[in-house]
Amino acid sequence: MGIRDLLIEVAKTCRGSGKVAKDDPGYQLLQAAGDRLHGSLPYGMVAKGHSGQGVYTVTPWIGIHDSADGRAGESGLYLAYIFAVDRSTVTMTLQQGVTEIHKQLGESKGERLYTYLRHRTEAFRQLLPEHVLRGLTDTPDLGDKRNFRPRSYEEASIAAITYELAFLPAEADLCADLGMMAGVLKLAKEAAVHIQENFAAPGPEIMLAPDYPHAPVLESADHGLDEFRPKDSDAYVAHISAYQQIKRRDHEKLIADFGPHAREQGFKPITEKAHPRDIILRRDDQEWIVEAKVVRKGNRTLASREALSQLFEYRHLLYREQGRPTPHLLGLFSEEMGVYEPYLEEHGIASVWPTPDGWRGSDRAAAWGIAQRGEGQGS
Repeated sequence: MGIRDLLIEVAKTCRGSGKVAKDDPGYQLLQAAGDRLHGSLPYGMVAKGHSGQGVYTVTPWIGIHDSADGRAGESGLYLAYIFAVDRSTVTMTLQQGVTEIHKQLGESKGERLYTYLRHRTEAFRQLLPEHVLRGLTDTPDLGDKRNFRPRSYEEASIAAITYELAFLPAEADLCADLGMMAGVLKLAKEAAVHIQENFAAPGPEIMLAPDYPHAPVLESADHGLDEFRPKDSDAYVAHISAYQQIKRRDHEKLIADFGPHAREQGFKPITEKAHPRDIILRRDDQEWIVEAKVVRKGNRTLASREALSQLFEYRHLLYREQGRPTPHLLGLFSEEMGVYEPYLEEHGIASVWPTPDGWRGSDRAAAWGIAQRGEGQGS
């Protein structure tokens, strides 16, 4: 049982009113959420289901946080799957601990709390790199704006992905999304130290520290692959996404420039929900996976090795292991790859790179129609 099955089961089983009863199937299901999701979580993260205290919450949720954070549902930052009041959607959101903020404000509810949460949320969004938040929902709609819990969760959401329960993505995609959001959570925790708060002020007040790092500084954060121990292909997707290095702007620009070119050549470029792949191309029921590499300081050797190993990993774990048709492999490089171009071709990987006169590529890339043949290396 993975993320997908559990989310569907919770939506069908959990009540939205009445007193909490320990023999209720919904209560028992949420209590078992941590064990049910154990094999699907990024390394070092734990899950706990929440049905409400005393009476059932209208928005049951499953919190996911770093095991070192302790009771992250009350304080700090954490991820959560929160179900809408009508159970039509479930939202994975990067949340702020509403309970602790509520206490700091003197148990204040209503607009004072919502306004404070909204300002605090905007402070986090200013600190996080723009491209990290790209494609994520700002404020989810959980329904029933008059109810304290769903309204406070909406205002406390820094970034989110909302799924329609009738059309939930495949398990591998849900794992990839969770891994990506775990990376955003890590960045948000690093940024939190630069937020200054004054709960005693009439407002109260939220400010960014005078020396706070602007987004470009945070973009270079490298989270490494420490304790990387995936047991199956779904776990691989979650882990590699969670600890994926936040890309620099030149990497993002390479992808952004290539997408429109690929579309002009008859391919459909896809980046949304492609993690950990950089780009997916589709045409005539065929699929290409694209790994983008910026050749830094002329080091083609490193760029070639990284592209080859990652493309082979993705093909095996995301396609063959899951019984999906084998994709074509394409390395997208910031410059021509020299002696490594035929080497990659020998291993079934095409190369493509930009030039002042347009996009050039290896034999396979030219045969697919994705680029013109590289100058001086055949026609």
